[in-house]
Amino acid sequence: MSTGYLLRIDPLELKFTFQLKKQISCSLQLTNKTDEYVAFKVKTTNPKKYCVRPNTGVVLPRSTCDVKVTMQAQKEAPPDMQCKDKFLLQCVKVNDGVSPKDITAEMFNKESGHVVEESKLRVVYVSPPQPPSPVAEGSEEGSSPRGSVSENGNVNVSDSATIARGFTERHEATDKSAEAKALITRLTEEKSNAIQQTNKLRQELDLLRRESNKNRGGVSMLIVILVGLLGIVMGYLMKKT
Repeated sequence: MSTGYLLRIDPLELKFTFQLKKQISCSLQLTNKTDEYVAFKVKTTNPKKYCVRPNTGVVLPRSTCDVKVTMQAQKEAPPDMQCKDKFLLQCVKVNDGVSPKDITAEMFNKESGHVVEESKLRVVYVSPPQPPSPVAEGSEEGSSPRGSVSENGNVNVSDSATIARGFTERHEATDKSAEAKALITRLTEEKSNAIQQTNKLRQELDLLRRESNKNRGGVSMLIVILVGLLGIVMGYLMKKT
């Protein structure tokens, strides 16, 4: 932070989170420390690379003004992420009521006797934050994924999503297993009932056969019906099996 007589500049370093092929912006805050109008002008050693809005203006007494500096998209990163670009902020007292459109280059000419306050600003490139590393899955069967924990003890958002997804998949698998067990139990009961009915029909059929052998009067219609029923039950049992 600059502590000049006219303006306080915060910060004194223009920090850009550098990313290739993307415009990047940062801001300056100018605070008028006086009870007078102060005009300012921003210059740079590389005007084609940066856009300053506003690059000239007037800060009212005891007021602040924000300046936005935008770096154009870059095709390649500088060596070692070092930047030699510089900015110069000039400020001077002006008459009350002066507006930005009244500012001229002559106001900042020291040779004309104007008292100009100057502050140099340097450019700093900051590497973008690295994406969180993927969560490693447990090597043992049934082990749950582990989320990475930050220094403040909070679990990262991406890891929380992975953990939640793991619990959901496990819950769905449990539900499917329960449904399969219920189906097997029901089929087993039906099979047991069918076997009991078959045994009962066989006993009745044997009884009728013994009576038929005694009478030898031909095959009873009841025997035919029971044989048919027995065939139907056996067919149903084979399908369930």
